[in-house]
Amino acid sequence: MTVTSDSTRPVALVTGAGKGIGAAIAVALAEAGYDLWINYRSDHAAAEKTADAVRSAGADCLLLPFDVSCSEAVTAALDPLLEKTIPLALVNNAGFARDGLMMWMSEADWSDVLSVHLGGFFHVTKCVMPLMLRQRQGYIVNVASTSGQTGVPGQTNYSAAKAGLIGATRSLAKEVARRNILVNAVAPGFIDTEMTQDIPIKDLKSLIPLGRMGKAAEVASMVRFLCSEEASYITGQVFSVNGGVYM
Repeated sequence: MTVTSDSTRPVALVTGAGKGIGAAIAVALAEAGYDLWINYRSDHAAAEKTADAVRSAGADCLLLPFDVSCSEAVTAALDPLLEKTIPLALVNNAGFARDGLMMWMSEADWSDVLSVHLGGFFHVTKCVMPLMLRQRQGYIVNVASTSGQTGVPGQTNYSAAKAGLIGATRSLAKEVARRNILVNAVAPGFIDTEMTQDIPIKDLKSLIPLGRMGKAAEVASMVRFLCSEEASYITGQVFSVNGGVYM
């Protein structure tokens, strides 16, 4: 495994990793042998807690607070680091939901969600990918959603963003495959995190064949696999982690 770093461990950059699924992914990759660059926007306390968990797993951890939707913020944070270290894995997880029926949705609710999910993917990936191409090795995993596969009422903006991320995953995978860069997506269903705390769980369980909410660690396990040599012949794919929800 070839890595450009001062450490013998490869580096993984995970966006939106301060809490929830992103935090679970960071810990899982630390346990798999990666050092971590953890991006988050503003919740410093949560990010520090994630960093402690990563370090407890035996990995080095660097906290990177910046807004993935702002290209200037992305390059200001990453360019100095990329001069010395090329991440082997990039996980585009940053995102949020701002739900509401489209007939009442504001332009800000539409554009802000797409800016973080799709703009964030573009800005961070475009910053890191040229260096991955140079070293002819890399894993890119984009965290999509069942919402982007099936559509969910009240989530037109979120569903559009996640569906766009799935399309971008498939296109990018074809562009970089010859340089041994693997690009895949993971599509979680209803996962027990802060984002789903206000959803009535009893109503949801009837929609999920396994009859329960998923765990962030279960999504993280799939990401961990896709960032390993065991996934060396997998690219351009979308893996659903949703308890059997019908597509």
